[in-house]
Amino acid sequence: MNQLITFHLPSSVSVTVKRDDLIHPFVSGNKFRKLKYNLLEAKKENKQTLLTFGGAFSNHIAAVAYAAKENGLQSIGIIRGDELRDKIIQNPTLQFAQDCGMQLEFITREAYRDKNEPTFIASLQKQFGDFYLVPEGGTNDLAIKGCEEILTNEDAAFDYICCAVGTGGTISGLINSALPHQKVLGFPALKGDFLQDEIRIFVQNQNWELITDYHFGGYGKVNEVLIAFINEFFKETKIPLDPIYTGKLFFGVMNMIEDNYFPPQSKIMLIHTGGLQGIQGMNNKLRNKHLPIIDSHV
Repeated sequence: MNQLITFHLPSSVSVTVKRDDLIHPFVSGNKFRKLKYNLLEAKKENKQTLLTFGGAFSNHIAAVAYAAKENGLQSIGIIRGDELRDKIIQNPTLQFAQDCGMQLEFITREAYRDKNEPTFIASLQKQFGDFYLVPEGGTNDLAIKGCEEILTNEDAAFDYICCAVGTGGTISGLINSALPHQKVLGFPALKGDFLQDEIRIFVQNQNWELITDYHFGGYGKVNEVLIAFINEFFKETKIPLDPIYTGKLFFGVMNMIEDNYFPPQSKIMLIHTGGLQGIQGMNNKLRNKHLPIIDSHV
């Protein structure tokens, strides 16, 4: 299931949240969309194992682990950072993935950079045998196909479609399915402009723009301003946000509304892509730094 929740703001624009995070309790939001057709393809090819890549707090790793378990498949996670090998019990994401039956293989950050190289993939096939490869973040043609289903006919009234951006798969699906009068705004969680080229691999339309001012220093970086916003937003709306993706998206959109970026009477849709499983791990890091924690985790 998902929900549409609309807020009418004093600025004369309206904001509607499409809660894709409610699709599934463990494979939520864009992860459900990205894995949908990949799982069907894996079964079609009679694959028994999914292999994928991710970092220590990866929503994707957690989602693949649970989806594999739910579909009677084995799973292997190639994890960035061999220093994490003995710290699984301290990491809620990795512990969850392992509890779902995922085999975790830790490699150095240097080796991880070769994850897309054919020779590296061949070495994994030699080590683990036959598997269905799901890219880091889940982004491939089948993932884009799944993300194209986020928007429905009922969403035609919206002028702006806004989403967080990690690997570019979700926004690519939105760009492909958006109507001509709609503009898609992506809010990258990472620093740098390289995502433009990644997205152009999957899209033809020009109805999109990346807003690069709200990454808060880069992937996984947060500060007290962002945490305060997430907590206040939850207090007012009962909608939980994660600090890596959706928190930055919602903060950015609200800030742009205050700056009159959107024309009067604009109808804005924000896609809640999930990612809430990462809050527990982030809170552990925040406690260690004696910083305020996110109190909206449900």
